[in-house]
This record gives sequence, structure tokens and C-alpha cells, in this order.
Amino acid sequence: MDFNVKRLAADAGTFLSRAVQFTEEKLGQAEKTELDAHLENLLGRAECTRQWTERILKQTEVLLQPNPNVRLEEFLYEKLEKKAPTRMNNHELLGQSMIESGNEFSPGTAYGNALIKCGETEKQIGGAEREFIQSSAINFLTPFRNFLEGDFKTILKERKLLQVKRLDLDAAKTKLKKARMTDARALAEQELRMTQSEFDRQAEITRLLLEGVSSTHAHHLRCLNDFVEAQSTYYAQCYQYMTDLQKQLGSFPSSFSNNNQSVIPSSGRAGSALAGGFNELRISSGSRKARVLYDYDAAGSSELSLLADEVITVSSVPGMDSDWLMGERGNQQGKVPITYLELLN
Repeated sequence: MDFNVKRLAADAGTFLSRAVQFTEEKLGQAEKTELDAHLENLLGRAECTRQWTERILKQTEVLLQPNPNVRLEEFLYEKLEKKAPTRMNNHELLGQSMIESGNEFSPGTAYGNALIKCGETEKQIGGAEREFIQSSAINFLTPFRNFLEGDFKTILKERKLLQVKRLDLDAAKTKLKKARMTDARALAEQELRMTQSEFDRQAEITRLLLEGVSSTHAHHLRCLNDFVEAQSTYYAQCYQYMTDLQKQLGSFPSSFSNNNQSVIPSSGRAGSALAGGFNELRISSGSRKARVLYDYDAAGSSELSLLADEVITVSSVPGMDSDWLMGERGNQQGKVPITYLELLN
């Protein structure tokens, strides 16, 4: 108990001497030991690294997840060490809506089929975006965050301890100046040597940690290359998906009367003749050759997939919807939408 009281009193005295030294320095009444220029430069570079790392990290998080509410939710799940619920991103939600509306309008119509193709492409882009975000989080955000929450916190801790050792050193110098008696002066000189040694040792520890920031820069450079590669891959995938979609939509006829009618030719007479051709085919119950206007993916086993510019045989089947005909290609047979066909003479 006696030891604890003495230790407590010693600690209180040390704390008081540091406070007095700090206050007198602020008031300009005491000298302050300056750090060497190299160490000051290292401290400045470390602080600059912290500031820009925080800024880049924050802006990258905004880029990857623009919704602040979702970012907050993900942050809370991360702190609770729980997996955040999987949700569809904006591209996937748009794609799902397009596909559902396309099915509602019927895949056999030009508009319905185009909606489905666009929806599938949007879902592909959504998947690519998800992969890009996951890759960026692992290879870019995590190393930056580890530096701020690990290495730099250690630097802050050692820098704070260096400040304490510096205050102890300057307090010992002040005490030596004020010592008049020989014994008091001897004790003050001994304390000065001890505090000087502790300050030098702590300055060396801090210097080594600060010099490690160069390694951090090299590591972050590799992370930056990974981020750029992931971003380049993502944009290349998006470009390829959209190019493929443009090719598919480019094979569609430029105009339709509506979703349940065939192509409108430039001449009204030709349009009447085309419509009349389908009507005659239904009445005669015979078969005709037809050219496929653009690709069509069968929505079920009862339908026949089509390739643009191929020629198939079509016929009318009693009870079949007026927007459909029965198509034949060799041994393959299935329903085909009339909006994809042009009857041949």
C-alpha cells in the first residue's frame, strides 16, 4: 500500500511537471526542444498520407455506393461482424422490370422482345458492377482502411509518446537550470541524462515507423493498379454487353403499327397487301414461305427460335392466336410471331 501511494505521488508529480512545462512553452516562458528536420519532414509526410488516404477512401466509397443510407447500413453490419443482406443493384432492378414488362407485352411482339433483351443486358451489367465493387473493396478499400485503422494509429500512439518524452526532457532541463545546491544539481543532471536517453530512444522508434510510410505508398500503388484494372474490366464488359444489345436491336424493323401487328411498309398499299397475305393464309389453311426479319428466341418448347434472313414454312392452325403462325424448319416445328415474318410470293 505504501508503494502504491508513493507511485501515485510520483506519477502525479510527473504529470504536473509536464503540464507546467507545456503551459510555459505556450506562454513563451520556457525553451522547447525541437525535433530534427528529418523527423519533422517524416511527420509531415505521414500526416499528409493520412489526410489524402482518408479523402480517397471516402470518395471511392461514394463512387461504389452512392446511397448514403446503404453505406451506413453496410458500415453497421461490418462493425457488428454480420453479413449485410444481399439486394439487387439499380441495373438489376431495371433489368427485372424490363423483363417482367416484356413478358407482359408478350415475347412474340417486337416491343416485348426488345424489353426482354434490354432487361437481360441490364442484369448482365448489374452482375459486372457487383464483381467490380467486390474486387475494389477487397483490393483497394481494405488496404487503405487497414493503414488508417492500424499502421497510422500506431504512429499516432508513438508520436504522442514522443511528445511526452520531449516534455519530460525539457522539464528536466528547466529543473537543472533552477538547481543551486550541489546535491540538487547532481540529481537534476542524472534525471536529464535519463530523460535524454528515453527521448532519443523514442525518437528512433518513431522515426522507424514514419520511414515505413514509404512502404505504405508502394503497397497503395499496387492497390491502385488493381483498382484501375478492375475498373477497366468493368467498363469493357459494359461496352461489350451494350454493343451486343445494339446489334440485336439493330435487326429489329424500324417501325411497327403496334405490338400486335406486323411491320408497316412505307406504302399503305403494300401494308394492306401484307396484312391480306396473312389473312389469306389463315383462310386457306395452306402453307407459305416466309422470310425471318430478325432473330427471335423461343420463350418455350412450343415456340420455334428464328434467325434473321432465314426462310421457313408457315401455316395457320385452327384456334391459334391471330398473332402467331406455325413455323417449320426441316424437322423442327413451333409457333412463331407474325411480327417477325415477311411472306414471300
